[in-house]
Amino acid sequence: MSTNLQLLIGRVLLSIIFIMAGISKLGAVAGTAGYMASMGIPLPNLTVWLVIALELLGGIAILIGFFTRYAAWALAAFCVASGYLGHFQPEDQMQMTNFMKNLAMAGGFLALAAAGAGSFSIDARRK
Repeated sequence: MSTNLQLLIGRVLLSIIFIMAGISKLGAVAGTAGYMASMGIPLPNLTVWLVIALELLGGIAILIGFFTRYAAWALAAFCVASGYLGHFQPEDQMQMTNFMKNLAMAGGFLALAAAGAGSFSIDARRK
């Protein structure tokens, strides 16, 4: 399998969860903001919209390969931050599994940031 095809498949797999999460949050903005408030996230009514924008726009950017390296860095940072804030509970094995999955996704995004989007992307067409 070619490297460019592998990068495309990786981008698709990494982007799906963020696009779907952003769409899901659009249908439950108040509930998501309430959950963020319960976790002590500052300005939850603003933060929820920033998260939705990052998940949707970042996910789409990764999917189509548009400003891929920047989107990958942003989503890697988001994965680490949201993993720590939302899942780092050493006494709860399930939450720690979710925390580790966030770190694994961050690793995938960092690899994508290093490799770039590949030739099946808008980035390749912009050069």
